[in-house]
Amino acid sequence: MGLYAEKHQLYQLMQGMLEGLLIHKPDEPVEFLIKQLKLDNYGVPRILILGPPASGKTTIAMWLCKQLVIPRISQETLLTTEWSALAAKAQEYRESQQEIPDALWAELIEERLKVEDCLHTGWVMEGIPETRELTRLLQAMGIIPRHVVVLHAPDMVLIERNLGKRVDVVTGEVYHTTFDWPSDESVCLNLEVPPDISEVATSRRLLKYHQNYPGILQSFGKVMKLVNADQPCADVFSQVLTHVQFPPWTPAPFSPRILLCGPPGSGKSLQAALLVQKYGVINVCCGQLLKEAVADETKLGELIKPYFDNGRPVADNIVMKLLSQRLNQLDCHIRGWVLHGFPRDQDQAKLMRQAEIHPNRVFFLNVTTQTILERLCYRTLDPVTGERYHTLYKPSALKETNDRLLMHPRDVEETVMLKVEAYFRLSSSLESFFEEAFFINGDQDPQTVFEYIESYIVNPLPTKY
Repeated sequence: MGLYAEKHQLYQLMQGMLEGLLIHKPDEPVEFLIKQLKLDNYGVPRILILGPPASGKTTIAMWLCKQLVIPRISQETLLTTEWSALAAKAQEYRESQQEIPDALWAELIEERLKVEDCLHTGWVMEGIPETRELTRLLQAMGIIPRHVVVLHAPDMVLIERNLGKRVDVVTGEVYHTTFDWPSDESVCLNLEVPPDISEVATSRRLLKYHQNYPGILQSFGKVMKLVNADQPCADVFSQVLTHVQFPPWTPAPFSPRILLCGPPGSGKSLQAALLVQKYGVINVCCGQLLKEAVADETKLGELIKPYFDNGRPVADNIVMKLLSQRLNQLDCHIRGWVLHGFPRDQDQAKLMRQAEIHPNRVFFLNVTTQTILERLCYRTLDPVTGERYHTLYKPSALKETNDRLLMHPRDVEETVMLKVEAYFRLSSSLESFFEEAFFINGDQDPQTVFEYIESYIVNPLPTKY
């Protein structure tokens, strides 16, 4: 049940349906839900791009619209909607130099978001809302963004940037005399100086923004993502795009099913132990499972023992039976698990899928052959105390201890190289099988590697719009 609910995002679907009922309070809840489900738009992007004047809102919003193929909504686009009587009414306010009421803006936005393109593909709203009152009106109407990005920069930077702004009257694209001047001469002919970009006018607009910003911050809270706009536009866009591709946090139950892949010596066992220590997941080491089955003299252990005695790899079908038994126990379902040591090739990965073993986080720890040899071929063991040492990283301080240290036969360079070559020969097909896997540089401090793994576990996976 849990796997099915997670695969089809049932928890998020139920949460969205409940939110819709509580916001709109329809007289016929069932009919309302049927209409909502037919739209099938719970996962479409709904993005707000906010920020002070000259922070680059328009440019970032336009780039997002091109990337995600969704409509852009701004005050200008709303007011130029020819078919809307509300837009004509708002234009009358603007022509008479009166401030357009927040209630009218809310009605205009609601009207636009009911158009087919917004309903089915989502939207990017730029520079709206500008006040807490409008924010509350939109929330009361059920217009709640999934992501809110707030651009920020020092006021002096914004004033200087605004003075060089130019707008293409044909496309609406924004350019700059210093940072982003078009190379096409025909585009240059269409550029005009926008109104109210003087230092005094910009300062006045900045003051108004700073007065309204605390109320907006209070309305959106943790949903907001602050992005420094005082950097190259491409870097700002990269941060914004990365943020909006990650779904917002949800209270839906989540049991991590983690698969760690990598060559011998990449640190899989250590990372698994760190995950177990911090999150309480079940550590499932395939090699250890096989040894325990033989030691406990189980039925599967009796089948495994001849393979051990002859030094041959255990048959995949036997390993899968043992693995399925362990991963289907109650503690693994409740607490989640971290698996390492299996699969080693694409065929074994396919067997896992056939057995309905579906990891929801897959990591490949990449390390060089030289690093693997350094990690494994210099390991030693004290046969008296059982203490493990390493010639390079953890040498013994006592000569007496050094004299009795032993090396395991499996750590001989020739043996290690055979295993490493076998892994790299099969790894490319395994990597292509797990399309949503994450690749991490394992040749770093173990805690740094763990932090990378942890960040991908505690955060939702990015959405492919």
